[in-house]
Amino acid sequence: MPEPILKIEGLDAHYRDFQALYGVSAQVDQGEVVAIIGANGAGKTTLMRSVAGLLKNRPEAIRWKGQAIGRLRADQVAALGIALVPEGRLLFPSLSVEENLIIGGQIGRKGPWSLDTVYRLFPILKERRNQQSTSLSGGQQQMVAIGRALMSNPELILMDEISLGLAPVIIRQIYEALPGIVGEGMAAVIVEQDIAKALSVTSRVYCLQEGRVALQGLSATLSREEISRAYFGM
Repeated sequence: MPEPILKIEGLDAHYRDFQALYGVSAQVDQGEVVAIIGANGAGKTTLMRSVAGLLKNRPEAIRWKGQAIGRLRADQVAALGIALVPEGRLLFPSLSVEENLIIGGQIGRKGPWSLDTVYRLFPILKERRNQQSTSLSGGQQQMVAIGRALMSNPELILMDEISLGLAPVIIRQIYEALPGIVGEGMAAVIVEQDIAKALSVTSRVYCLQEGRVALQGLSATLSREEISRAYFGM
C-alpha cells in the first residue's frame, strides 16, 4: 500500500493551558476525501488549524509525504501544497472577490487552478468579481473562500465547517462542486456537522469526542448506531 500523503500520529494541541487534542492519529491518502465529525468543542477546528500550521506541535506529530511538518509556519505548509478553507471564511473585507482570489495564488504553485477555472466552477463569482467580498451572501462568500484556497493549487484542501449556517440550496451547490474540486487527484478533509452529508461524499470518517478519536472507519460501513455513540460519548 502506498504511504498516505498526510499522517498524523499522537497529536496533542493546546491553547495556552487548555489542552484541546489528546494523542490524535489519522491519515489521508492521495486523492481521498475524509470527513471529520463531532459535536461542538470536540476539537475538529483545532485539528485543521494544527495541520495548516496555525498551531505549532512536535515536528513528527504531522507528516506530509513523510516530511515532519508539525512546527512549520502556515505559509510554509501552504507552499508544500496544503490549503485551508477556514471556519467563518475570513475573507479580506476591503478587497473585491477577484482580489481575494488572487491573494490565494500568491504562493506561486503550478497547477490546474486559476481565475478562469475557479470562475468555471463557481460562475456567480465571475459575475460579481468586482464586488466587495463581504457584500456577497454567506454561500457566495464560502465559494470565494474555497476558490481562494484552490488558487494555491493544493494537493490537499482542508474545509472547516463547509456548510455551517448556509441555506440547504447553497449547501447542495457547494457539494455538487466537490467532484470538480477533487477531480484532478486532490485530496480533501471536510469538517461537517451534517453527518449524513459527510458520509455521502467521503471514503473515510473520523469522529472526535472531547479531543480524542472516538471512532474511525470507512464511511460506507460504519453504522448510524456506532456513529451516534461516538458522537455523543454514550
